Amino acid sequence: MKKTKLRIALSSAALVAAVATGTACAANDSSAGSGSEDSGTERTGTERTGQSGTAQTEQEAPGVIEADGSNVFPHSLDHDAESNTFFAGSLNQGKVFVFGPDGQVRTHIDDPELVSAQSVVVDRDRDRVLVSNVDYGLAERSNPEAAFRIAGVGSYDLETGEQDWCVDLTAITNDGRDHLIADLTVAPDGTIYAVDQLTPTVFRVEPDGSASIFLRSDLLRGTLDIPDFLNDVGMSAVEWVEGDQLIISMADGSLVRVPVRSPEDAQPVELSAPLASPTAGMRLQEDGSIVAVSSGLLSGAPAEIQRVEPGDGWAEATVTVTDTVEDPVTSDVTAGPNGTTYALSGGLADLLAGAPNDGFTLTPVGTD
Repeated sequence: MKKTKLRIALSSAALVAAVATGTACAANDSSAGSGSEDSGTERTGTERTGQSGTAQTEQEAPGVIEADGSNVFPHSLDHDAESNTFFAGSLNQGKVFVFGPDGQVRTHIDDPELVSAQSVVVDRDRDRVLVSNVDYGLAERSNPEAAFRIAGVGSYDLETGEQDWCVDLTAITNDGRDHLIADLTVAPDGTIYAVDQLTPTVFRVEPDGSASIFLRSDLLRGTLDIPDFLNDVGMSAVEWVEGDQLIISMADGSLVRVPVRSPEDAQPVELSAPLASPTAGMRLQEDGSIVAVSSGLLSGAPAEIQRVEPGDGWAEATVTVTDTVEDPVTSDVTAGPNGTTYALSGGLADLLAGAPNDGFTLTPVGTD
C-alpha cells in the first residue's frame, strides 16, 4: 500500500501525486466564517471585467485567468453560474476561496477543522458548498506524523460560508487505514457520493450529513504507483450521470459505472481508448458527455483534455483528446462564464516541494 513517509525532495515524476489525490474532513460542530484577506488580478489576452462589471463580448475569446491568491494551492474548483463566481479549495490553508473572472481572490470558508480543502462542489439547488479535506502532512494545519488519516465531507452555506455539518468518514470505516477522499458528486435528490483514493470505498452522505459505506469493490482498487510518494492509487473523480449512475475515473485511465440502485452491479466502462494516466478531474457537460483532464507529470508531457461520449447507457464510451495544457500539473476542469471550460493549474509542484507560490491559473480549453 502507501509509502509511510512523504519525501519533500520529490522527483518530477513523483509530483503527479498532487494531481491524483483527494481530501477529508473531521466531524465537529464548529462554524465557518467568511473573510476577505487575499486579492488578485486577471491577466488575459483581452480586457475582461469582474463579476460585477460588464460581460465579455461575443468577439472576445475567453482569456487565461491568473488568480493571485498567495499560497492557496487549489486542487479542485467549481463555478457558480448565477453569481459568476469560482470556488476553489486550498490544500495549503484548508480554506475555500472565491473569485470572479478578474481573478481577485477572497476567503469564503475558514473552518479550522478543514486541514486541506480539496474537492469543492457548488450545490446551488440547496444553497450550499460541499468540501472534502485531507491531510497530506504538508498543510498549515497538518499533523506531519499522521498524514492521510483524515477523511470527511463538510457542507457550508453558499452565501455566508458557515458550516451546516461536517461528517467524519474514518469513524465509519474504523479500519485504521490511510484515506483520501478524492472527489464528490451530488445526485438530484441531494445525496452526496464521495470516493476514497486509497481504499476501494465509495461513501454515501445524506443531505443532513449522515453517512454510510455505499460500495466496496475490487473494481475500485488502485493499481497506479507514484514513485517516492504513493502506491496503489485508485479512484480520482466521480460524476452522477443520467440513468441514476455514478461514473468513477480511476487514476490508471479506466472508468467504472456504478448503478446507484444496485451498486453491486458495478462494471468497467468499455472505452474506445483508455484515458491518459493519471486521470485527475472530470466535468459533466449539459449534453451528457464528460470532459476529463489527465496529468502528464509522470511523462512530463502537457496535460490532456479528453471528451468522453457515452454509448448504451454508459456501458461503453468513445474517448477523444480535444486539447492540451502546457502545465502538466493541471488537476481539474470546471465550467466557466458563457459556456466556457477551464482547466486548473494550482501550483501543486511548489506545494509538494515546500516552495512558496503567488497564485494559480485557469486556462480555457476546447472540449469538442
